[in-house]
Amino acid sequence: MAGLRKFLDRIEPMFSRGGRFEKLGALYELVDTLLYTPKDVTRSAPHVRDGVDLKRVMTYVVISVMPCALFGMYNVGLQANLAMAEMGIAAAEGWRGAVIATLGIGYDPGSIAACFWHGFLYFLPVYLVTLAVGALWEVLFAMVRNHEVNEGFLVTSMLYTLILPPTIPLWQVALGITFAVVIGKEIFGGTGKNFLNPALTGRAFLYFAYPAQNSGNEVWVAVDGFSGATPLALAPQGGLEAIEAAGYTLYDVWMGFLPGTIGAESALACLIGGIFLLYTRVASWRIMLGVFVGMVATVLLFNGLAGPESNPYLKLSWQWHVLTGGFAFGLVFMATDPVSASMTSRGKLIYGILIGVLTALIRVINPAFPEGIMLAILLANVFAPLIDYFVVQANVRKRHGRYA
Repeated sequence: MAGLRKFLDRIEPMFSRGGRFEKLGALYELVDTLLYTPKDVTRSAPHVRDGVDLKRVMTYVVISVMPCALFGMYNVGLQANLAMAEMGIAAAEGWRGAVIATLGIGYDPGSIAACFWHGFLYFLPVYLVTLAVGALWEVLFAMVRNHEVNEGFLVTSMLYTLILPPTIPLWQVALGITFAVVIGKEIFGGTGKNFLNPALTGRAFLYFAYPAQNSGNEVWVAVDGFSGATPLALAPQGGLEAIEAAGYTLYDVWMGFLPGTIGAESALACLIGGIFLLYTRVASWRIMLGVFVGMVATVLLFNGLAGPESNPYLKLSWQWHVLTGGFAFGLVFMATDPVSASMTSRGKLIYGILIGVLTALIRVINPAFPEGIMLAILLANVFAPLIDYFVVQANVRKRHGRYA
């Protein structure tokens, strides 16, 4: 690493102002700041709404999301291998089957290595396309605006990849991350100036533009011809009885042993990441608590209103709502985004409660959107500045009445 540091210092004049490769200066800054702490430190808050350090956030969030990523790769492979065994398929098709055959990995559902590497072969191309296309837009905007490329996109790219289905076409991956970076962030000024979560913005675009592949009503299993319904899609049809009849248990959804997105299904992995983010003080406990309380309180209200002839979704317990789908992932990694969330202490709690309430409402009242948490966070992002405004005004009036 010391040799690489000397090499980067030697070629730096070529990329600085007046150098031979001045136009590629943003690309040089990207490589330099990703590998090393930059010599020039930020003297003012890099975010409009938060002064948190970018490199610290990037490092801690990437570390915290790794349990979800690693377990997600294993689970994608596990679900694929189980489906192949059930359907009598001996080997995967295409380049993945060739790689697995060459390495002698096999398709044994009982083998952790076989499941992990099979899932990794689905994660890798999605992440590489996300990284390549997203970084291209980041560097392009940095060159046009003559500002540095920061590390914020690494977090966005990882979170965006983990909330995608493993079977998504790669051209949709590229289109979604383009929308996330350009429309969700760069047109507002870049990292720290966006009012919507970029990863969720790209995911929402794919959700509405290509619902057949991204709605989540049918299970996402990396095997052609395999079909089935998700727990969230079964709940409106028959409530808990329909979910249990399909073979799902609370243990399955707690651990994440069910078909779904690449890395957002395990509530246990999200809990591990959430504890790390709270310990390092990167994420706000008020937002997490608010989301949890808002969801549980609304579901308990629905349970009390449920009658014998009512929507069976009203009877579903709060435990199933909290553990099923991407609720835990959204609570830990998406709702706590320091840029798009509320910034006042009381506002963060209100913001979190709003997300929890909206998630339960969207799921139960309008089951056409079975997940709920994604739309709830984006709606709360829009209201975050308004929440902070009223909190600040309330404090102003309180102090004015006290000291006037």
